[in-house]
Amino acid sequence: MNPRLFAAGMLLATSMASTAEARTICTLIADQAGEGTVLQEGDCDSRVTPASTFKVALSLIGYDSGYLKDEHEPTLAFRKGYVDWGGDNWKQPTDAVRWMKYSVVWFSQQMTKALGETTLRDYATKFGYGNADFSGDPGKNNGLERAWIASSLKISPREQVAFLKKLVNRQLPVSAHATDMTLKVVEERRISGGWTVHGKTGAAFPRRADGSFDETRGWGWFVGWAEKGDRTFVFARLIQDDRKEPGTPGVRARDAFLGELPSLLAGR
Repeated sequence: MNPRLFAAGMLLATSMASTAEARTICTLIADQAGEGTVLQEGDCDSRVTPASTFKVALSLIGYDSGYLKDEHEPTLAFRKGYVDWGGDNWKQPTDAVRWMKYSVVWFSQQMTKALGETTLRDYATKFGYGNADFSGDPGKNNGLERAWIASSLKISPREQVAFLKKLVNRQLPVSAHATDMTLKVVEERRISGGWTVHGKTGAAFPRRADGSFDETRGWGWFVGWAEKGDRTFVFARLIQDDRKEPGTPGVRARDAFLGELPSLLAGR
């Protein structure tokens, strides 16, 4: 057994044991320049909702289609009737940077409604983005409002990594401008070990049989890429809660993963 992979696996096991409120479904890390994976832990092939990690793909679609121009154009005003569960940060004029930073759902919805289901499906199919299904909840005709939020659009951690790897390698079928701007607006953080991490969280709740949301079993995503010098690694972390906890599963997935990442990439 590779001792580095064994150590990484032990670190993940310790993390899982110390966070009883959630289990790690998958941790997947791949080298931008390589063909294989650096680390794989758990079920990385089952598809679930992408939740707000879909904003990375939607940014590419928005810039390539011309709906988005740059970091600040368009800037859209909040209007009564827009979803506002994100609090005051969602009630401010929002551009692409604020959209990503505060994960503003209504900004996504204005974009998806302008683009339409056919355009979204065609781009997602070209990207290899999960099942590319924007039909929404059965019989609800709400795909442009919530297909990516615990609804019809689903993606696996492995597909997330494959998509992001194409993004950072500039291999997706979009303009150079769309790629440049998306790489620019995705949030970045500097962490120990000299790594700069670019990533997007996502959180959503599965549905019960009666259609209500099970807030005790929320999914939490953190996907993106980490850079140091001339090395870049693409990653996906997916967790699922076992009980209702303060905060969002996506933020908890991000914070736990960022704490582990320097050790996971040590010596690389």
